Amino acid sequence: MSKSKIFLYLCLSFIGGIFLGSLVSIPEFLFWLGLVVGILLLSVWWRNKKIVVVGFCLLVLVGGLWRYQLASTLDSNTLQLYNDKDEVVLQGTVVKEPDIRTNEIKLTIESKSVCTYATLPRCKNILGKVLVTVPKYPEYQYGDQLEILGKLQTPAEFEDFNYREYLEKSGIYSVIYWPQEVKLIGRAKGAKFLVYGKILAFKDKLRGVLNGSLSPPQSSILSAMMLGDKQKLSDSLKEQLNITGTRHIVAISGMHISIISLALMYLLIYLGFWRRHAFWLVLIFISLYIIMIGMPASAVRGGVMGLILAWAQKEGRLRGAARAIIFAAVPMLLINPLLLRFDIGFQLSFCAVLGIIWFKPFFDRWLGRLPNILRIRDILAMTFSAQIATLPILIYNFGRISLISPLVNVLIVPLLPYILGGGFIFGFFGMVWLPLGQILSWPVWLLLTYLSKIINFFSGLSYAAVTAKNIHWLWLVGYYLGLIAILVYWRNKKRKFLQNFL
Repeated sequence: MSKSKIFLYLCLSFIGGIFLGSLVSIPEFLFWLGLVVGILLLSVWWRNKKIVVVGFCLLVLVGGLWRYQLASTLDSNTLQLYNDKDEVVLQGTVVKEPDIRTNEIKLTIESKSVCTYATLPRCKNILGKVLVTVPKYPEYQYGDQLEILGKLQTPAEFEDFNYREYLEKSGIYSVIYWPQEVKLIGRAKGAKFLVYGKILAFKDKLRGVLNGSLSPPQSSILSAMMLGDKQKLSDSLKEQLNITGTRHIVAISGMHISIISLALMYLLIYLGFWRRHAFWLVLIFISLYIIMIGMPASAVRGGVMGLILAWAQKEGRLRGAARAIIFAAVPMLLINPLLLRFDIGFQLSFCAVLGIIWFKPFFDRWLGRLPNILRIRDILAMTFSAQIATLPILIYNFGRISLISPLVNVLIVPLLPYILGGGFIFGFFGMVWLPLGQILSWPVWLLLTYLSKIINFFSGLSYAAVTAKNIHWLWLVGYYLGLIAILVYWRNKKRKFLQNFL
């Protein structure tokens, strides 16, 4: 058994421990039992390599269980102890780009101190994140230090959406709706806030060029694709994207960045670049893209996965990237184990990338007779692979099966690298001189118009999507077990064919 395979088993054991901990509550005595059994296997059968590996895997699995429980257990000295009680005076810093909505702004605040009327003027130094909903004006910026008078509340749990769990994955356990008073007590301090603030200022300037060069819905689609501004999408457009199974094109997620990375890699190779040079260009493009949009955690995770795919394509070893993806998932889950259950973006990213790695060779053979003009065949195979791997997660979370999703994705995904590339070109030139950016935006406007027309047409078909609500999670397990069985059968059949041929 090779060292890399042993390390793979350890990584899978850690991920399995987090997955098991997210499903069921493990009694404390089972933790100790797992530790004792693992240590027993290591100490008694230490000469047997396979049993030793099993022992280490058991210990790592217990470690995954413990890490998840540690993350999901609320500390006794944190901000949520003040939830649903009297009003508080909270001082903190805006630690994320303000989320600007139609009539409100969502501010993510890192608290420094909390006071109640009973403890004034003494305040307790308590760290914790809180999501504060304030009026659209006056505007606040990243790094602003605020004093807020309001009531801390526990996030609500709705019938079709668990808002509490959604915020929990980001470390937010408290919210304040429309505080009585918000005071600006200071501006950004420190290199971290200044550098990130400059990035956000650049992003705002680029956003102004996009909105000044294009009109809706083209501007809102491009702004969502490039900058993550999903709030500007109309409700009707969001519904059309859901019906056609194309919501991923306007989400800055691992699935989005992975598809863009691989599609750009294929395009550069087609244009004559060597694989090595194409990989470095993709690396530079994705890195600048993530920095430009403010380095949100979802984009950073997506960038890692996308670049692993691009690296595998450079080496000509796409199947070998599966282990690298699993290795990359471990530190992500070690930092935030709640991603595995509560972050749909992480689930989609992880499954989409593995789907591309494992199923793309099958679709390459199935689509073998199609011409590969502009690497269209490779992009189609990649799109089908990602769609099959993410289908149950989309159905389980959104209660809808898009029957036309493969066809619509085939019609629009090959255009994404051109749309993004053209958007960056006219955006950068537009920051220098807006009229030049407006002239250069015409080809992008044409592509976006085509994209919006395709989505609008297919979303209007009566058979475009069917509803499938209240799906049990066992259905997901059965689906993925079936996919694994098909994959194993196909690989064994391929191996036997090669053995007989040789």
